[in-house]
Amino acid sequence: MPMTTPLADRHVERRWTSPDGLSLYARDYAPAEGPARLPVIAIHGLTRNSADFGVIAGLIAHSGRRVLAVDVRGRGRSDRAPDPTTYTPDVYAKDVVALMEQAGIEKAIFLGTSMGGLITLALTALKPKAIAAAILNDVGPEVAAEGLARIAAYTGQPVVIESWDDATAYARRINEAAFPHYSDADWAAFARRIFREGTEGAPVLDYDPDISAPIKAAGSKALVPNLWPSFRALARKKPTLLVRGGTSDLLSSVIADKMRKAAPAMAYAEVPSVGHAPMLDEPEARSAIFEFLAGVG
Repeated sequence: MPMTTPLADRHVERRWTSPDGLSLYARDYAPAEGPARLPVIAIHGLTRNSADFGVIAGLIAHSGRRVLAVDVRGRGRSDRAPDPTTYTPDVYAKDVVALMEQAGIEKAIFLGTSMGGLITLALTALKPKAIAAAILNDVGPEVAAEGLARIAAYTGQPVVIESWDDATAYARRINEAAFPHYSDADWAAFARRIFREGTEGAPVLDYDPDISAPIKAAGSKALVPNLWPSFRALARKKPTLLVRGGTSDLLSSVIADKMRKAAPAMAYAEVPSVGHAPMLDEPEARSAIFEFLAGVG
């Protein structure tokens, strides 16, 4: 079962301004006492938000590192972009650079789930010195078309939700294959992470439906990104950990093997019986993350 902990609530709200003037949001987890260590910047997946990192961010902060878990533009408590063509990894990466500049952070460890990993790879090209190390959660420089097609099929699509029971049923419907072990209570908690209460009282998905606009505009080209040069630059020069869901349809075992061959020094962990993407509260993921962080400044 997913892990819960009171540490998940120990954060303050942090806001920063994007280069084009949006007000963006992050959960800021203060580190426990001890030697100063590099902070962690956690970046979520396409339709998700900072709530996904509640457990792991709290645990990392308790171990002595500051954690900033962001809401990427158009998600959660961050502003929605007037121009939906700005919903792209390169723009998201520039937003993260702005966060670092405004927070006085020169270098950080990046923890990126799915799209968050792609943003990390974009940062490798944009500002490589900002990355001290990286944890890529179920994503790589190449992704399986099957998984991307599945995600594209529901992203930005209208859905009629009239109650939290409806929201829970929706969360289960689109994610059950990835988390077959979840209980009814787990799905209810999952719904609370991806929905918010709308102005009329009914739950609404906590992201701008227009985040799908660049994907639709790119068509089939969106399904075959080639980020191998960025991945090689990252994984060969900076400590890198790859976490894969054992049944992931986005990061296939074939792609993961290619990544490991391209970067033999990269650490690797697989979470059995979990699809895209591990929540990082699983024992295998937690163990790998803390072992990895122990070797980074």
